[in-house]
Amino acid sequence: MKKIVVAGGGHAAAQFCASVLETKQAVEITLITEETHLPYQRPPLSKTYIKETEPQPAWLRPASFYADNQINIHMNSCVTAIHREEKSISVNSGDTFSYDVLVLAIGTRARAHDLFDKSRYSNVFTLRSIDDADGLRAQIGDARNVLVIGGGFIGLEIAATSRAMGKNVSVLEAAPRLLGRSVSVEVSEYLLHKHRSEGVEILLDAKVDKVDEKDGRITAAWVGDTRYDADVVVVGIGAVPNVELAQEAGLECDNGILVNRFMQTSDESIYAIGDCTNFPYQALNCHLRLESVQNANDQARCAARAIFDDPVPYTALPWFWSDQGGVRIQIAGVPHASHVRLVRGNPADDKFSVLYFDDNKLTCAESVNVPADHMAARKLISSAIEVEPEQAADPQVALKSLSQAS
Repeated sequence: MKKIVVAGGGHAAAQFCASVLETKQAVEITLITEETHLPYQRPPLSKTYIKETEPQPAWLRPASFYADNQINIHMNSCVTAIHREEKSISVNSGDTFSYDVLVLAIGTRARAHDLFDKSRYSNVFTLRSIDDADGLRAQIGDARNVLVIGGGFIGLEIAATSRAMGKNVSVLEAAPRLLGRSVSVEVSEYLLHKHRSEGVEILLDAKVDKVDEKDGRITAAWVGDTRYDADVVVVGIGAVPNVELAQEAGLECDNGILVNRFMQTSDESIYAIGDCTNFPYQALNCHLRLESVQNANDQARCAARAIFDDPVPYTALPWFWSDQGGVRIQIAGVPHASHVRLVRGNPADDKFSVLYFDDNKLTCAESVNVPADHMAARKLISSAIEVEPEQAADPQVALKSLSQAS
């Protein structure tokens, strides 16, 4: 019987357990997670969860799944050391666990901001877990002014949710545009105008110079001579992969834990999956670290197959979504600056897509309120079918028809 230890309690860890069980192999699974909850859906935390009166976590699997399959879960626990020669790990309780295979699904943590230290201020929050969301939800209801530091996906989702709750919302983004590392200029500009039209105050190129505080709470932030009031502060300036455990064990790391196309680390008995990994992305001939539910789930499936001698290289098409008020952004593929970019539709109509082409092959699509474009783009990108870019960018032509015609 193969003994597998999984470190982590998010999407990747839960999917890995399910995928291993699907192999029907004799296995003993131990799951070690810092969470105080069973694995749950994280995307709702920045959207619906914080505004509900009595929100319920969306469990990835019911408790019976773990009990019925004899998965040994150790919650509120973390791996403190990996002993590669002995094939064992230590946890913060002092216990040790031996393994035949170790799977690291240890995710990321919120990037810290020097001026907004949540350990110092009781009204400063990041959003990575249910506990984070519960803390924010407890205060945001009575708040009048919500200050968001960072114009990334989480920051903008929080801004939209807070505005829908009737709050005064200010977003301070240090970069020249929103989502600068994630989406095209066209989508960035659309979101800027959309959020502003909904009453969200957004300042770009915003460097916070100082904060006002009182009784252990931040009351305002200053950008130059302009004051931004705050009853609640949400910091969303990116995430840092949790690589320290792997580094201390001597595993190769570079902006994540380095893995091969089968999710195997530099130690053949240790795999890594999900947000913490840096993996080879064949489509762009580079390494990537992605933070998405799709990537976590698909890497988990890939690792499970490889561990049980049915290896299939990881080639899954990345896709991602974000709900910001009445706007849904869906992204398929990974954008590349050198690829030709065409806009399909009109942003003024609140429905459009930005298509990226490498010669006549679609490589990425960013769709705003056009789910049909997103689904068709996923098929076109995955199949590498050649299409005429100008034809694909014509909103009178259904993208779906191009994949069917080819």
